[in-house]
Amino acid sequence: MPRSVSKRSFVVGHSRDLWFVLLFATSIGIWWRGLVEAFRLALSSEAHTHILLILPLSVALAFTQRKGGRNGFESHKMGFLLLALILIGSLVYARTDFKWDPSLSMFALVTWWIGSLIACYGMSALRAYLFPVLFLYWLVPWPSFALDRAISCLQILSAYAGRFLLVIGGIPVTQDGTLLSMASFDIDVAPQCSSIRSSLMLLITTIVLGQLFLRSWPRKLALVAAVVPLAALKNGLRIFTLVEIGTRYDPGIFDSDLHHHGGVVFFLISVALMVLLLWIMRRSEKVNVPSLEVAAEPS
Repeated sequence: MPRSVSKRSFVVGHSRDLWFVLLFATSIGIWWRGLVEAFRLALSSEAHTHILLILPLSVALAFTQRKGGRNGFESHKMGFLLLALILIGSLVYARTDFKWDPSLSMFALVTWWIGSLIACYGMSALRAYLFPVLFLYWLVPWPSFALDRAISCLQILSAYAGRFLLVIGGIPVTQDGTLLSMASFDIDVAPQCSSIRSSLMLLITTIVLGQLFLRSWPRKLALVAAVVPLAALKNGLRIFTLVEIGTRYDPGIFDSDLHHHGGVVFFLISVALMVLLLWIMRRSEKVNVPSLEVAAEPS
């Protein structure tokens, strides 16, 4: 390659990098309040703890999926159009009487980053890093209505799972919504007992593991879909364990650390079951790979 062409590619590449850094800094200046609020939620709310993991995980995934250099990356006008739309929408929103909502702010921020990537490096860069880039949308805090609905569903499913395990264990129990009634006491699966934090952590872990170790999208989607029943089973197992110990050995277990802070034990059990399911799916992919049969040519 001629020295002049190589030098021109070097200058163009660094020019794109400079523009990307400038656009990134601009986004922080515009949406810093939403960013601060999102990380404040991550530090104070159990339902948003996973936000702290998303950015480092996304960067790590981008490095694992990097293929070759950036010679094929070219800027694309679609990115500039996306940036303009996000900026206009945010300015209109800022002029309203509403406060900066962290969910909308983080959604706009991540979308701005995607637009900056397209504007500076083109659609080929987006395709090359599609999963790590889209994974950044997990930085967006769940809106209150969606979070409340998810917690309610976890409460109901956990109560059903707990009742199922208690019946198998020979303990008579009746269920009324999230209330489990036994002979000597009742258990109400309250919102704080839904284990929303560990369930979201399990979901994030499953998405990353599926991306890294599975090839086919149907298996990846099936693995992620298994998170819901597995999260309910995890909570049901916790209920069953507490009831068994409380009724047979020590009624004080309901005020113990195992009740209030023992969720990590059952989270690790759910992760182990998810890894087992992942191993089964991975082996099925290897089994289903068609073998190449080389036909012998006649001599």
